[in-house]
Amino acid sequence: MGDRVQGKAIIVTGAGSIGPGMGNGKASSILYAREGGRILLVDQSLEAAQETCRLIQAEGGTGVPFACDVTSSADCLRMVEACLAAFGRVDVLHNNVGVTFPGGPVELAEEQWDRLMRINVKSMFLTCKHTLPHMEQQGRGVIVNIASINAIRSLPAIAIAYAASKAAVIALTREVAVQYAAKGIRANAILPGLMDTPMVIAQLTGAYGGDVEEMLRRRARLCPTGKQGDAWDTAHAALFLASDEAKYINGTTLVVDGGLTSIVG
Repeated sequence: MGDRVQGKAIIVTGAGSIGPGMGNGKASSILYAREGGRILLVDQSLEAAQETCRLIQAEGGTGVPFACDVTSSADCLRMVEACLAAFGRVDVLHNNVGVTFPGGPVELAEEQWDRLMRINVKSMFLTCKHTLPHMEQQGRGVIVNIASINAIRSLPAIAIAYAASKAAVIALTREVAVQYAAKGIRANAILPGLMDTPMVIAQLTGAYGGDVEEMLRRRARLCPTGKQGDAWDTAHAALFLASDEAKYINGTTLVVDGGLTSIVG
């Protein structure tokens, strides 16, 4: 246990996991709690949030599970109110929710584009909308938004809506960072690279089909390190940005990809 976010009230959206293993939101929630944070564990699935909560409480940490549809303004407002009721303030907002669909502009259905934009971008707009007034009143706060290297690089499997949504997350983060900097609020985005998480497994299994293990090996071979990252790599980056160690880091994008975006191929 450490103290890098000691006593801070932290909202993590997507705090559960879609399947067995450790997703980005789950790992970040656990790490925040290990470092003294008090976590509102937000997920569309209450059961998934409760599982993360049990892991946190088993280590002596503080977590409160909360079911929420982050594409709903009313739900996002309830989420912030729940954090205030539980902890009296909101110090960190960690936006982790995201989905993907494969395909380019011809293959992708219009309904899929709209749904993905609601989940990946509108959700962050809504959580910021309802959280920022309280951070402004406090005179301080941190927002950590999870984007992707797909926002700045094309990947072998084309997913146009996902790429566009994550680029939008970078822009949203930048605009919030500039507008609220003088009010003591920081906003930064993390761009994970190829990660081995339950969400990726579910995507490879459902959307792409085929030999999942071989696809994971192919993803690993693409990385300069010879292996994919994991949820803890994202979590440690988030912890740094949320902590006072990053007090003068604002409006930036932190790439966590093992050097993948440094390759010219």
